[in-house]
Amino acid sequence: MGNSDYVYPDGRCPHRVAVPPPQPFSKSFKNSLKETFFPDDPLRQFKNKPPSRKFLLGLQYFLPILEWGPRYSFDFLKADLISGITIASLAIPQGISYAKLANLPPILGLYSSFIPPLIYAMMGSSRDLAVGTVAVASLLMGSMLGDKVNAAENPTLYLHLALTATFFAGLLQASLGLLRLGFIVDFLSHATIVGFMAGAATVVILQQLKGVLGLERFTHSTDIISVLRSVFSQTHEWRWESGVLGIGFLFFLLSTRYISKRRPKLFWISAMAPLTSVILGSLLVYLTHAEKHGVQVIGSLKKGLNPPSFGDFVFTSSYLSTAVQTGMITGIIALAEGIAVGRSFAMFKQYHIDGNKEMVAIGTMNIVGSCFSCYLTTGPFSRSAVNYNAGCKTAMSNVVMAIAVMFTLMFLTPLFHYTPLVVLSAIIMAAMLGLIDYEAAIHLWKVDKFDFMVCMGAFLGVVFASVEIGLVIAVAISVLRLLLFVARPRTFVLGNIPNSTIYRNVEQYPGTNSVPGILILEIDAPIYFANASYLRERISRWIDEEEDRLKSAGETSLQYVILYMSAIGNIDTSGISMLEEVKKTTDRRGLKLVLANPGAEVMKKLNKSKFIETIGQEWIYLTVGEAVEACHYKLHTCKPDSTNEEPQPWNNV
Repeated sequence: MGNSDYVYPDGRCPHRVAVPPPQPFSKSFKNSLKETFFPDDPLRQFKNKPPSRKFLLGLQYFLPILEWGPRYSFDFLKADLISGITIASLAIPQGISYAKLANLPPILGLYSSFIPPLIYAMMGSSRDLAVGTVAVASLLMGSMLGDKVNAAENPTLYLHLALTATFFAGLLQASLGLLRLGFIVDFLSHATIVGFMAGAATVVILQQLKGVLGLERFTHSTDIISVLRSVFSQTHEWRWESGVLGIGFLFFLLSTRYISKRRPKLFWISAMAPLTSVILGSLLVYLTHAEKHGVQVIGSLKKGLNPPSFGDFVFTSSYLSTAVQTGMITGIIALAEGIAVGRSFAMFKQYHIDGNKEMVAIGTMNIVGSCFSCYLTTGPFSRSAVNYNAGCKTAMSNVVMAIAVMFTLMFLTPLFHYTPLVVLSAIIMAAMLGLIDYEAAIHLWKVDKFDFMVCMGAFLGVVFASVEIGLVIAVAISVLRLLLFVARPRTFVLGNIPNSTIYRNVEQYPGTNSVPGILILEIDAPIYFANASYLRERISRWIDEEEDRLKSAGETSLQYVILYMSAIGNIDTSGISMLEEVKKTTDRRGLKLVLANPGAEVMKKLNKSKFIETIGQEWIYLTVGEAVEACHYKLHTCKPDSTNEEPQPWNNV
């Protein structure tokens, strides 16, 4: 007795759950690959187009400038010109500051703000991303390379390793995009990035105490204990002149940011503040000869455009592993930040960016940049936010910024000779304070305690161990949570919402009614080898608990177990074996196993494994309501474990 002979009171028959028609393996495999690597179907635009049109669309795919360039207008140029000049005023001091953070010559910060933005303007799909160096990647590169080579003792080798690491970072980024493997970056969850960025920002701020206090000797470690020990063990070497300058400029930078936040139309005040600080600091040092009184300055910067660095890559076995490891880790971090920033501003302006295309663009600009004395670049949030607020229309703002940097490299670098390092430290500290998103951490605590643990794991790992260890801890906790989701899926008991045929989780809807003699369970995940044993044990426990409850309440004994399978998107052979074991267990206990709404993929595999024959097609229903009605009807007519016996009349019928 099942859905083959059960009839509704009005004469209707329950719907039969269909087994999807068989498909060739090649077609199924092709569909799986498409869903995995091409979920956005990028080839859709090429369908039914002549070869010449396909060629043009292909060029536009890899070079978006060919798409928006012909439609570029004078109004766009005016907006991009203002945006480009504005972000250049921020890029120049930040570039110099972040290069120092990576223990690289300051001029590399300017080099890295010239070539990469030009490449991105041609290949990038974001209209708002402003390309340049970033503090976290700079710190990470300085920390990882510094463990192998001392930048002060061997600056040339250190520089060459940085360029080599940038080359491998770009190679990895472009490869991920070309191979459609962008989902790997998704393992850096939002909670991971919040904690990691906050921890890295804290470490960077502490590192700047060297410049603010005018210390010449400082620890190469990045953990908070080593940094504070280094600071307070040299109290006799603190320079009050440098400290006053640092605190004064930091206050100025934070004040301008506060004004710009309160009045968004005055965004240009905070954007111009770093360059203003550099100019004022340089004038102050020049006029007072402060460099003779303990205030350290940048010194001379080489005039001229980026020199080629093709022959500077280090491929010797003793250093290659360090360069590859540094490039891969910093490349992933930079990629995650750039794509996240690009998507955020694309959402604000309601347009779409292709994540894999962005990876190719960011990777290409780092590969090309490494060949012209540039180190790792991406799309920093602070610079992109200024670009967005300045009203940019296209990626041409990056070109304008690059031209401004080029002009600086050719004519203005001597003017930075007297720029005090303490001003650069203040600029970095002000930028890093904006990365400590305590509001996001509070939100994580309120919404999801486990996500908060991931966030704090990343933060504490970075602050108390190192940037690399913090990143590993954060990713490990995120992957552990992912494994727990897979290995320990949620199961629920469903009850009937009064006066309806709707069945919902009894914990979510306390007003639901249990169905006498029937236990309805919902499994809220695909069934794989990783969770099959757990689900078998959990289902048995649900049955034990339900029988104990019914026995203690003196209610009708349990007769049917319905598995609601709507959320089970897929099942493997281990999962099928689990269902077979559950079927044997229920049979031994005199219960009947019933399935409700198994999906197409599940039905296909159950059919091929002969499980449908084992359980009987008549015990598979389209909805929980149909399954309950059929079981209820059977419960009133005959015993479930004796299908060959004559139906017994129900007392009230």
